[in-house]
Amino acid sequence: MSLNQQTYDESQIQVLEGLEAVRKRPGMYIGSTSSRGLHHLVWEVVDNSIDEAMAGVCTKIDVIVHKDNSITVIDNGRGIPVGEHPKLKRSTLEVVMTVLHAGGKFGGEGYKVSGGLHGVGVSVVNALSEWTMVRVQRDGKIHQQEYRRGVPLYDVKVVGESDQTGTTTRFKPDPEIFTETTEFDYDTLQSRIRELAFLNRGIEITLTDERTDTFNSFRYEGGINSFVEFLNKNKEVLHEKPIYMEGTRDGIHVEVSLQYNDGYSENIYSYANNIHTHEGGTHEAGFKSALTRIINEYARKTGAIKDNDANLTGDDVREGLTAILSVKIPDPQFEGQTKTKLGNSEARGVVESLFSEKFTDFLNENPSVSKKIVEKALQAARAREAARKARELTRRKNALEVSSLPGKLADCSSRDASISELFIVEGDSAGGSAKQGRDRHFQAILPLRGKILNVEKARLDKILSNAEIRAIITALGSGIGDDFDITKARYHKIIIMTDADVDGAHIRTLLLTFFYRYMRQIIEAGYVYIAQPPLYKVSQNKVVRYAYNEKQKDEILAEMGDNPKPNVQRYKGLGEMNPEQLWETTMDPEGRTLYKVSIQDAIEADMIFDTLMGDNVEPRREFIQQHAKFVQNLDI
Repeated sequence: MSLNQQTYDESQIQVLEGLEAVRKRPGMYIGSTSSRGLHHLVWEVVDNSIDEAMAGVCTKIDVIVHKDNSITVIDNGRGIPVGEHPKLKRSTLEVVMTVLHAGGKFGGEGYKVSGGLHGVGVSVVNALSEWTMVRVQRDGKIHQQEYRRGVPLYDVKVVGESDQTGTTTRFKPDPEIFTETTEFDYDTLQSRIRELAFLNRGIEITLTDERTDTFNSFRYEGGINSFVEFLNKNKEVLHEKPIYMEGTRDGIHVEVSLQYNDGYSENIYSYANNIHTHEGGTHEAGFKSALTRIINEYARKTGAIKDNDANLTGDDVREGLTAILSVKIPDPQFEGQTKTKLGNSEARGVVESLFSEKFTDFLNENPSVSKKIVEKALQAARAREAARKARELTRRKNALEVSSLPGKLADCSSRDASISELFIVEGDSAGGSAKQGRDRHFQAILPLRGKILNVEKARLDKILSNAEIRAIITALGSGIGDDFDITKARYHKIIIMTDADVDGAHIRTLLLTFFYRYMRQIIEAGYVYIAQPPLYKVSQNKVVRYAYNEKQKDEILAEMGDNPKPNVQRYKGLGEMNPEQLWETTMDPEGRTLYKVSIQDAIEADMIFDTLMGDNVEPRREFIQQHAKFVQNLDI
């Protein structure tokens, strides 16, 4: 036994007490310490105020971003209780702020329905903040307590009188924890606050940013109907008003609003107790199966589907659908700490039966709208059949059948998908350099000719008749639409490598639109990347350096000096680089810069794709006018 070997005995076992555990492993409680985790702190505090609103005792919530990137959340709810806690013999306010798993949501008496059920909410925010101050108005007095990194500075004290009630929480995230950034993003805050205002009809939520003097107030009397109208505002709708239904059964409150548009993509957003269930769950499954069944029953009853014809599929009836499904459930079971999938089995039956009844009534009472919905689904079914035939062409039997590979793909020799990379490059000239410069063991090259089809404006059958898109689908090997299977993906890195000009940016956008609409899982799995080729080559004597932007170029030039004068070459396209340069700057895993493509906010992403790539010109013009002043590096 070596002398250096570490001993493992009683002294190695650590017990983390209280909030220490949170500071040690913040990711366990808020998901990450990146920008996403930072914003999660705000949601934990706001959710407490929303819970008060859902209990019917709060009508207004104010969120303020201060100049020092601290946050204040004010509500006019009942105020956190301040009396002595019967078990811990301390002020209940202090208990709520400093003890994990302390909250009014476990016994079932304080709140009937709530979002934050882990009981880790506001105490985690306190633990991960440099300082926190809480002020509670209740029982005619104003109570206050301050904390440093979760530790109270003094006992709860009375600092004034008030005839109002409510809680004010101000906190500043700790830069020791959030090393990446402590700066709040206004757009991220705004989109979630808007979402909460939609989901909780009649509640006013304001957002003030003192850094830029920006103020917005959100209040929607139409609730989720207003939400659907907001999502469809840039689209041509099939019927003027969203179809709305609500009901309560077995203690579960269900709200659904839906509206069809003339697009080809489906947008269903489901929520459980105001939490966006990204991965769906039992409530969403109940909604989808009821929608498919009721439309089929109605179509058969009216003779739109003949006796011998096959039923419409789920995809057919959901084409062009925008829907919001919101359930309020007393004891939600979310799968995973991130709370993005509802697991309550009873939710499925309740949503399915309530929605079926009310949707059947709607279809029978509104024959003109019903006819449009059924006709839309039948068109989708016809297109699906055409797409099935086209899809056969893109299906590879197995990876070893070279004949089924697209003609221009230079495949890699490795069959291990986890290390394999596919570079999608623009044009044959860049493709030639990339093929010569690559490491053929794990890097495959697929050159594209020209610009691929804009899939936002086309149906699947038309998309599949496009040779370039077929080449991408075949190369990836994971199928598309219903047949999509991420486990069959032949590459775990799909790298879009286009020129650093306007055309390159356009091709990149078209590719991202395609991946987002038809292979979203590969983006969600983190397989899609964007290569960053250099803009400049700066050489002096035999020293060669590359710059990826103007700032870097200026820094390199300043370092090199004027003796002799450095030679600066601007790369217009990848084809101008020889294979060695391309490998060194853009393809070598040791030295390259890659940007991973991720979806932070699906609703926001969807609207951007729709605005910029859709049929409607007006929203695009507005977008350009609004953002024109931020444009840089324009090719003129």
